[in-house]
Amino acid sequence: MGLPKAKFRAGQVSCALWENEATVNGRAVTMLRATLERRYKHSSGEWRSANSFSRNEISLAKYCLDKAFAYMIEEQTDKQPVPEEEVR
Repeated sequence: MGLPKAKFRAGQVSCALWENEATVNGRAVTMLRATLERRYKHSSGEWRSANSFSRNEISLAKYCLDKAFAYMIEEQTDKQPVPEEEVR
């Protein structure tokens, strides 16, 4: 699967951004998609992932998702050309 484009973490909660190819209006474009997970140590001693969150972990998930959303918006803005009237 490769490495994520970016990753944001708060405690045991993390959000990773992945590049995905898609076709939009007949054009191939690269889109970012987010995955959200919580890591925990199982009673067997091994680390596992889950996608359920306790009341206290929801704010950590929101924090990670907010960071991911800001990254996506900045990435999209950086790729858009600056209108000519703003360059002058």
